[in-house]
Amino acid sequence: MFYQLEQFGFRALWSPYLFIFIVLVIGGVFYLAIKKRHLFEGNEPLTKKQAILFITTAFLVYVLKGSPMDLLSHLMFTFHMIQMAFLFLLVPQLLIASIPVWMWKKLLTLPVIKQAFRFFTKPIIALVLFNGLFSFYHIPFIFDLVKTNFWYHSIYTIILFIFALFMWWPLLNKVEKAKLHGLWKVGYLFANSVLITPACALIIFNNQPLYETYTSLQSWINSLTLCVPPSVMADLQLSGPEMFSFMPPIYDQQTGGVLMKVLQEFIYGGILYRILREWYQKEKDEPMPVQFQDYRNIKS
Repeated sequence: MFYQLEQFGFRALWSPYLFIFIVLVIGGVFYLAIKKRHLFEGNEPLTKKQAILFITTAFLVYVLKGSPMDLLSHLMFTFHMIQMAFLFLLVPQLLIASIPVWMWKKLLTLPVIKQAFRFFTKPIIALVLFNGLFSFYHIPFIFDLVKTNFWYHSIYTIILFIFALFMWWPLLNKVEKAKLHGLWKVGYLFANSVLITPACALIIFNNQPLYETYTSLQSWINSLTLCVPPSVMADLQLSGPEMFSFMPPIYDQQTGGVLMKVLQEFIYGGILYRILREWYQKEKDEPMPVQFQDYRNIKS
């Protein structure tokens, strides 16, 4: 399968324009964080850890949306779900952690962004909207519409990413006073896991292929035009999605659903471990109540 991808050409496989854009973004952020931080309130320097994490995050975005992974996501549903898992469940976390706090604070002083974060990062709203948008995307009619139209696909991907950022914000940001503490963070993470399950279950347990994007020749070709230049598409002899799939459509669909759920639980498990460790450390570092100290002294 993979050797056949070469026929789509360098631009489809490696998205040079996206690579240039990501390099410019990295350069811009580093310029502000290193050379111009004195112009902003809060002058803490960009740490080595943040710099490495930001570059890693940018590289991961390129792998997901600019490498052959993006083309594969249009060829097989399995790769689409792997792309979704990392793009919306991992990348926003890394982005929140890699950008210096003072940069976030400056960004949040902009009126529109400030109001959006204030409203959409409320835990219940963030939970419902992100998981609702994710599930809505995977309704067959909506999926086929979005996946075969460049503008719908671009706009929906950006919106879903923004709401993924809102969803992770209450758990991970160091900018604002925490909206969730201790057990509430665990409950928030558990609710996320539960709310995303119906969409995965619909995909996994359905006995028929749901998406024409991966079964209908015309829909599949329309999907490919989102990442393959028209001049290349005109020269290709394509007979259908089965040319590049190593499993029947129903197995591809079910595998994608299973992988999405497994990756989601793995990512959430890592965050849960971090939450519990920080909670334990906080309880350990808090001073002992005076009454308990007096009681312990009496016992000794």
